[in-house]
Amino acid sequence: MCPLLLFLSLFLSWTKQTLATDPSMPFMEYLDQDRLVCLKWGYDNLQGHITFQLVVNSTGWVSFGLSPNGGMKGSDIVIGGLGPDGIYFTDRHATGNSMPIVDEQQNYTLLSGNENEGQTTITFQRSIQTCDDKDFHITAQPIKLIYAYGTTDEISYHGARRGTKEVNLLNYMPKTNSANAKYLLAKVDNITVPPVSTYYHCKIMKFPKLNTKHHIYQIEPVIENYDVVHHMLLYHCPPFVTEPYDKQCYMGDVGDACFGVAASWGVGGGVYELPENVGIPVGGEVNDVFYRLEIHYNNPHNKTDITDSSGLRLYYTAQLRQHDMGILTTGLISLSKLKLDIPPKAPQFHIYGICNTTHFSELVNPVPDLQVFAVLLHTHLAGRKVRVGHFRNGKQEGFLGLDENYNFEMQQTVNLGNVRTIQQGDEITVECTYNTSNRNEITKFGLGTTDEMCLAFIFYYPAIKIKSCISHPNTTYLSNNRNDKTPGDTSDPDKIAEYETVLKTLPQVQVISSDMKFSVHPDGVIRKMIETPTVACQNLSYSVSGPNGNASSKLCTSWIVNTAGIIVLLIWIAIM
Repeated sequence: MCPLLLFLSLFLSWTKQTLATDPSMPFMEYLDQDRLVCLKWGYDNLQGHITFQLVVNSTGWVSFGLSPNGGMKGSDIVIGGLGPDGIYFTDRHATGNSMPIVDEQQNYTLLSGNENEGQTTITFQRSIQTCDDKDFHITAQPIKLIYAYGTTDEISYHGARRGTKEVNLLNYMPKTNSANAKYLLAKVDNITVPPVSTYYHCKIMKFPKLNTKHHIYQIEPVIENYDVVHHMLLYHCPPFVTEPYDKQCYMGDVGDACFGVAASWGVGGGVYELPENVGIPVGGEVNDVFYRLEIHYNNPHNKTDITDSSGLRLYYTAQLRQHDMGILTTGLISLSKLKLDIPPKAPQFHIYGICNTTHFSELVNPVPDLQVFAVLLHTHLAGRKVRVGHFRNGKQEGFLGLDENYNFEMQQTVNLGNVRTIQQGDEITVECTYNTSNRNEITKFGLGTTDEMCLAFIFYYPAIKIKSCISHPNTTYLSNNRNDKTPGDTSDPDKIAEYETVLKTLPQVQVISSDMKFSVHPDGVIRKMIETPTVACQNLSYSVSGPNGNASSKLCTSWIVNTAGIIVLLIWIAIM
């Protein structure tokens, strides 16, 4: 009984401290699942300061950072704590998975720090827009926040005491569910994961009957084996899929035809909540629809004796939202008679997939304007960058998706800062950049983790019946007597560059699908994409008074210039 009382006392103390309202820091997120690391923050205006308070259930060193992809490399990090000699706090940056380097210019100002009842609290501040190239540029886009901590004040390797969570600091939307929230569960039950590096398991199922239409508004992963579950996709099935099953995917079964993406989760991702005016329709007239849950197990060490019961929890409501949501699959996908390989020893190799929405009217009429609010980007292990260009009348409007630091282990669905409109006739180009410098053989496109993919899942409203709009270069034009096939036997940069150029100039075979109807167009063209926007800033000096006296810092204005004069910084995830 005494241990229970002690636990309740500590829990209530922790809850009271972390949930106490501070008008200057109205936002709060737990960064870990066990609620041991709490971040509170607030800001005055977008050109001013942002204040953070980090509360960690430890009396050792604590750290917090802003990361381009959820990892350490390229991250902007602070480390602090209370040691035998008092408070310590430094502004640092990481060049890899090693001790972060102390910045020459200290742009974070420590406001306070204390230890109380086994917890360390540090409060600090910085300009939202600093001009230090070692600091992460904060925008009104989701940012990967990272944390780590130790059990002593000796700053050393954190082990498992670290994590990441994506949060939009300047456009925060808390995710909450009431105790009476209703949900549907799409999951497998105690399946055996074989000891192979890549395994896809599919379950064809129906949901419990809902007599009227409802909207799914939140998708929550239920993961039993985080070390092997890499992604989960829930697909709508066409009407001719009428029987359930639970077995390995892509074995020639009828459920292989289920390819209308309804919901998703990818490694590194967490709970995803849809915007308040959008929902995934379920129930009512679509009660008899079957769904296919696909789980990709990534088991590179061929572990044995793994059973799994992972899946997705789908929260729904009878209060219908304004729009039904759709997901459009774009990019490049393997077509049976067209071969495409990535050569080895290529430090930077580009592949493209296109979608010309002019052809949508062949399958759907009328075609409304599509309002894009989120995107999910996907390659496999060799992928380094993904860019999704948006073109109108042959001119690039901007980017629907942009991840210059793609990480296979950190894939999440990312909300756009503002909704983008795709009009009929607009074009979408997905560009994937691969690095095969450490590979000695060609890389094929396929399902395996060591194969490759190049996909962008575009979240939009209102939903239409178009499920995918993908393409593939028509490689049948590659002649047998020219040296424009995959240069698999050479590391000559000139030959690799020549092969990439040839692929880019080949006609693109476009395939647009709507349920089981298809529209094929063999003459697609890859548009030239603009350079990735960069940040420029102007410096104005000012002083901030902190606990250690006046600290020099900077105030700057910054902007990103492109053809549309807009900013889109997208990072994510969430499949394969």
